[in-house]
Amino acid sequence: MKCLVTGAAGFLGSHISERLIGMGAEVIGIDCFIDYYPRALKEKNLEYLRTQDKFTFLEESLLRVNLVELLNGVEYIFHQAAQAGVRASWGKDFEIYTENNIKATQYLLEACKSHSIKRLVYASSSSVYGDVKEFPMRESMYPQPISPYGVSKLAAEHLCYLYWKNFSVPTVSLRYFTVYGPRQRPDMAFNKFIKALLAGGVIRIYGDGEQTRDFTFYSDAVQANIAAMTAGQLGGVYNIGGGSRVTVNHVLMLLETITGITPKVAYEGGQKGDVRHTYADTSRAKLDLGYEPQVDIEEGLRQEYEWLQKLISD
Repeated sequence: MKCLVTGAAGFLGSHISERLIGMGAEVIGIDCFIDYYPRALKEKNLEYLRTQDKFTFLEESLLRVNLVELLNGVEYIFHQAAQAGVRASWGKDFEIYTENNIKATQYLLEACKSHSIKRLVYASSSSVYGDVKEFPMRESMYPQPISPYGVSKLAAEHLCYLYWKNFSVPTVSLRYFTVYGPRQRPDMAFNKFIKALLAGGVIRIYGDGEQTRDFTFYSDAVQANIAAMTAGQLGGVYNIGGGSRVTVNHVLMLLETITGITPKVAYEGGQKGDVRHTYADTSRAKLDLGYEPQVDIEEGLRQEYEWLQKLISD
């Protein structure tokens, strides 16, 4: 079994690569080390993988590499590479998102036309929904993203469908709901909260803290990707949530319990592009992929806290 993982040095890409290696697969990882956060953190994500004989790493952009050649013999693709971040996607910077999220996905899909790919699993996002009025969020809802990032993820999702419809490229899109855990990006909330706690700093909350998210532990998202290798409706989309819809204020309470540190909190104005609530209906993923989240929010936060503690002390 030969697999390609794009964004292999990133948070989920590195975890997916490790799971595939553990399954005995041959894995090609590609990453161009976009400077959204420090390269050293991504290099650390690759430490174990670089010791594995069945892992080959390529530092290159999907926009420049010869994808037709790279896909020779590849059966499964896990397309995790993307320019991340809702708040950074406005204005002139949107060009980076169109390049890395839309155009790169189209290049990859176009290359797949000339190969017998068994499955391409695309990492989409709950941001495609926007500010909905009805919960839980279902795949059948009309998507109305309220951030340029969300627009770019939805556009790439549509590309996956049209390459399935017109060229039989076997795609499945997974809409992640706020994935967290060890190796989480440093710009994401839990990472920032825990580091502020450990440093005795102030945790800054955008809004009143009563906004909710359906938080998904990384291992559950990884398992959804593995399931999508052999299951799921081709051309289809699936919500991947953690079943842990809680307020940000509740997260702070859990972190105080886990760490024994009382957080210093400052509430600030809301940010454009941030939705008020997310909550995934995962019934379709359960039916088609056998997906059921295994890690609750308290255990997941504990694991991320322990990882960050070690990372900072090393």
